[in-house]
Amino acid sequence: MTTTTTTTPEPLLLVVDDDRDIRDLLGRFLVRHGFRVMLAADGADMRARMAEAAPDLIILDLMLPGEDGLSLCRGLRAAGDGTPIVMLTAMGEDVDRIVGLELGADDYLPKPFNPRELVARIKAVLRRAGDRPAEPQAATAEDAAGGVYRFAGYTLDPATRACTTPEGAPLELSAGEYDMLLAFLDHPRRVLSRDQLLDLARGRTAIPFDRSVDIQVSRLRRKIEPDPKTPTLIKTVRGGGYLFTPEVDRP
Repeated sequence: MTTTTTTTPEPLLLVVDDDRDIRDLLGRFLVRHGFRVMLAADGADMRARMAEAAPDLIILDLMLPGEDGLSLCRGLRAAGDGTPIVMLTAMGEDVDRIVGLELGADDYLPKPFNPRELVARIKAVLRRAGDRPAEPQAATAEDAAGGVYRFAGYTLDPATRACTTPEGAPLELSAGEYDMLLAFLDHPRRVLSRDQLLDLARGRTAIPFDRSVDIQVSRLRRKIEPDPKTPTLIKTVRGGGYLFTPEVDRP
């Protein structure tokens, strides 16, 4: 009997940076660390490379000629492309990085950076992305018997991971947004710290630079709050964390 062994190819990274020297040096460094790499100089080049092969992760410079990194990130997410993005920025203001994360980037790294730290962040983002189910999971008997969550006119069905608005329209949630919402639904009207939300929503220890809780809360607010600028469903508790205010009808 012959046993066939299949090997999983190394992750394919797309490096988008208009500085040729940085782009080439970074590409060679990442190849030495076991990644496959494609290189692009700008947005048009990025789209051409992505048409050739779908990357597992994009390393995207914020300051690009023409379309900048924020615009490219926004365009990918608006098109439904969930490819993980690590954004590189030379800007020193936190607000610029936070805007990038809120637009859909998974992490950021300020220039100049240690290439080894970039590798660590790439691996962490890929690890998190690997924990996301590619498709809705099949309903179990327990799920089928459990029913749905109802809150503020919304419904969430854990069996299908489907959420509907008070108007009955489907609400698209990323894996991170779904996990965060489910954590709130299981602990309504209770102040949850960021550490607690990390444990509840992801079930693993956060890496030190991870600010995903604040980012996911911000994204979730934009989808379920009547006015995201003045949130009433997910309130910030100064020095405490977050409070999910609606009454929840739980299965």
